[in-house]
Amino acid sequence: MRTFANVHELKAAVGETFGPTEWRTVTQEQVNLFADATDDHQWIHVEVDRAKEGPFGGTIAHGYLTLSLLPTFMFSMVHVDNIAMAVNFGLNKVRFPRPVPVGARVRAVGELADVKGTPAGYLATLKMTIEIEGEKRAACVAEPLYLYVPADQAASA
Repeated sequence: MRTFANVHELKAAVGETFGPTEWRTVTQEQVNLFADATDDHQWIHVEVDRAKEGPFGGTIAHGYLTLSLLPTFMFSMVHVDNIAMAVNFGLNKVRFPRPVPVGARVRAVGELADVKGTPAGYLATLKMTIEIEGEKRAACVAEPLYLYVPADQAASA
């Protein structure tokens, strides 16, 4: 993990690459819980026996489940001290080049693309890639945005 003393150090690191993270196994239980949370019970995700005969040879994680791993991966790669909070601010773009089979291991790498000062804090843009162990194509490529609010800025607000 890379730790920055403050948002100014983070801003100076634009262009740096972080990771890879530790591998993480995607389980059928996670997929089922995600299906329940989102009410997306499509058979390619939750019907194990039927999915064996389907286009992927087994169940696959929802694309949005894969995407939802980004904050966990991000905060295991980068930490900024002296902030009041870091807030998920959204995404610029997201692609899912390859589905994640249940049982596969995934990890992430990231690049700090930009950090801009705003009235609310510092907006960081990252380029994140979620890789699947043993695969050349990524599972997810996304540009998440995180708003870092410096501790001294939050105190004066």
